[in-house]
Amino acid sequence: MIDIPEELAETQSRFNGAAGRAFVAGLPDLAARCLERWGLRPLSGETDVREAVKVLGSVLARLVAVPAPEGLRTLGGVAERMLAEAPERVGLLADAADRRLLADCAAAVREVAGEPGDRLLHWDLHYDNVLAGRADAGRAGEWVALDPKPLAGDPGFELFPALDNLFDADEVVWRFDALTEALGLERERARAWTLGRVLQNGLWGAEKGEGRLAPDHAEIARRLLGR
Repeated sequence: MIDIPEELAETQSRFNGAAGRAFVAGLPDLAARCLERWGLRPLSGETDVREAVKVLGSVLARLVAVPAPEGLRTLGGVAERMLAEAPERVGLLADAADRRLLADCAAAVREVAGEPGDRLLHWDLHYDNVLAGRADAGRAGEWVALDPKPLAGDPGFELFPALDNLFDADEVVWRFDALTEALGLERERARAWTLGRVLQNGLWGAEKGEGRLAPDHAEIARRLLGR
């Protein structure tokens, strides 16, 4: 029913020992019981991935129609920090092609950083973070988002998780076009902010000592850049 992230399993084992390992071992059954009890099914349970993309697009469109409330983190601040960190951290990557690709991502972000937007963003809306609504709550047939990391900014910054989760290189451009259409986004701005997510993840990886970009992240950037 669910895949347990390796990092979660390792963290539970390291800090909680046998109790942590028992917790991780019991998570699939716990998730299955909760889904049955609440009448839910995961979006990632859709057998037609393109249909799942369309569902995600409709959920995103509802979310970003709302202006972000005061007090949230802002995409402008995120972009400013990324661009300040990029020169040093890009140089930490071992592969020259990765360094050039991440530098191109930073250049794309610079083009749009002056207009970071003001919409309510989820920041991590992928197929495992959307569930079918409960009939007993009056939400039958409706898909609902969960586990947000709220951010105020441009909706183009929301598209990357849907390209990376259930990754398929040949579907990257189709998914990107379907999502930009569903949200009514200007394609070039959305492309720049999506490359910003590649930049963000690449900088995080470089900080942790990873010498290469994640292959799927690099491929997403290449596809959007037409390479």
